[in-house]
Amino acid sequence: MTHTVLIVAGGKGLRMGSDLPKQFLPIGGKPVLMHTIEAFHHFDRTMKIILVLPQEQQTYWQELCAKHSFVIEHTVVDGGETRFHSVKNGLACVNSGLVGVHDGVRPFVSPEVIKRCYELAAIKKAVIPVIDVVETVRHITETGSETVSRNDYKLVQTPQVFDAELLKQAYAQEYTPFLLMMLPLWKQWEFLFVWQKGTGKI
Repeated sequence: MTHTVLIVAGGKGLRMGSDLPKQFLPIGGKPVLMHTIEAFHHFDRTMKIILVLPQEQQTYWQELCAKHSFVIEHTVVDGGETRFHSVKNGLACVNSGLVGVHDGVRPFVSPEVIKRCYELAAIKKAVIPVIDVVETVRHITETGSETVSRNDYKLVQTPQVFDAELLKQAYAQEYTPFLLMMLPLWKQWEFLFVWQKGTGKI
């Protein structure tokens, strides 16, 4: 079965205190984004890698690839106005098989997590990795707020891996806020949440 990953990188770097888009910030001498691409390439050297990047950043990315002699094969696709549009643009380059959607600024995803997500997606069609909530969580009410049990919540991570045709169905709709778009499909799909403990292991 064909493996594809859409690596979505549209960040501005503001939360990291930099004018440089965060996907280009250096780690270990090379940009974050290169580490992210390498993680998927090392998992499956035949994997089709699609990088979704704002058009105005693509020339700079090409310059970085030349500077660092970065030669892992990948396709660059224009980012969209929102994440929805960016993923949709990337999906236009996907035919069939399994497709993962991954944040470009998450370079430290483990090979074990990638492997398990793709393996289980081949069976369940839709797999989302999650981790435990370790912070205190409060629910805002009309009269104030209340503490809720962390055991009732998980934090969603990436890569989120799907059967390509199912994901294309979701993104064939007109743009609406994410939850409204996905609710009809959640009723049809059997999602499997891959629970990663605090150690990062599944």
